Amino acid sequence: MLGGLGKLAAEGLAHRTEKATEEAVHAVEEVVKEVVGHAKEAGEKAVEEALKKAQESGGKVVKEVTETVTNTVTNAVTHAAEGLGNLGQ
Repeated sequence: MLGGLGKLAAEGLAHRTEKATEEAVHAVEEVVKEVVGHAKEAGEKAVEEALKKAQESGGKVVKEVTETVTNTVTNAVTHAAEGLGNLGQ
C-alpha cells in the first residue's frame, strides 16, 4: 500500500513539475517576445533617425552645391560680359 502511495505522490510531483516547467517556458517566451518587440522598435527608430539625418545632410549638400554652381556661373557670365565690354572699347 505504501508503495502505491509513493508512486502516486511521485506521479503527482512529476505532473506539478511538468506544469510549472510549461508555465515557466511560457513566461520566458512572453518576455523574449516583449524584448524582441522593444528591440525592433528601437531599431526602427534608429533607422528612421539615421535616414532623417541623411536627408537633412543631403538637403544641405544640395543647397551648398546649388549655391556654388550659381555663384560660379554668375561669375563666369559677369567676367565674360566684362570681357566683351572691354573688346568694344
